[in-house]
Amino acid sequence: MKLEKINYKDLKPKAQEIFNFQKVSATLADYGFTTMWLNNDWLGGDFLAVHIDGKTFLKVQLKGRLSFNRGYRGKDIYICFICDGETYLYPHDLILDQIESKISDKTYLNKGTWSCRKLTQEYRQLLEPYLL
Repeated sequence: MKLEKINYKDLKPKAQEIFNFQKVSATLADYGFTTMWLNNDWLGGDFLAVHIDGKTFLKVQLKGRLSFNRGYRGKDIYICFICDGETYLYPHDLILDQIESKISDKTYLNKGTWSCRKLTQEYRQLLEPYLL
């Protein structure tokens, strides 16, 4: 059997989400985490990441890009996304607190959600400590 790599862009959105989960899981394994996909968002998380220390577990919302949602506030949610082949995992509330005053997007002001299609240099610097 000859295996052929797939083209990510040819995948349907749900397949892209599962693909990203598998990629992120492999990266988190390098840091001592085991991941568990949740069929229904549990307290805002798409998956759990449990560390081998037996103490640390993260509720993670998997996104396609830098994203915020006011509905995640106070839920101890981490956001994880892949950009240009690099994986970021950041604490939602901590980073939102640092940039919320700069967000003037109507969608965020009206609905409480905001995302950034392309990472600016400013956002890359802000997220550098959360680059895996």
